Amino acid sequence: MMERAVKVLDERDRKILEMISRDGRVSFRRIADELKISDVAVRKRIRRLERMGIIEGFTARINPASLGYSIISLTGIDVLPGDIVRVAKEIAEKEYARSVYITAGDHSIMAEIWARNEEEFGRILKEIEGMGGITKICPAIVTQRIKS
Repeated sequence: MMERAVKVLDERDRKILEMISRDGRVSFRRIADELKISDVAVRKRIRRLERMGIIEGFTARINPASLGYSIISLTGIDVLPGDIVRVAKEIAEKEYARSVYITAGDHSIMAEIWARNEEEFGRILKEIEGMGGITKICPAIVTQRIKS
């Protein structure tokens, strides 16, 4: 469906998507001014893009430290082939998992995990290890965020 949806995007839709992907709080008025259309037209286009599943929602980027999280890990998880989807969904349900992806490459699953301290992070890794079908866990601790 997404391939079909991309074909129905015009240049204005693409510009709207570009603007809100850079700043989710950009006003309809600002977009309208940039595109030389009314803010009502912008609102209708955004609603249509949401209905089509192109815009999946709006979220705020939060500094993890402001909520007490001192450890951010991009964790590769290797899983037996028959367990990949189940494990990915199980991890995705956890509060500590900020994003979860099934991947092709070095690992079956990649997860962004937030923990308050090393002790909590260790418990999280043990919990994941106990989910069954796990063959290897490869955490990479983020030392500096350049762009998100």
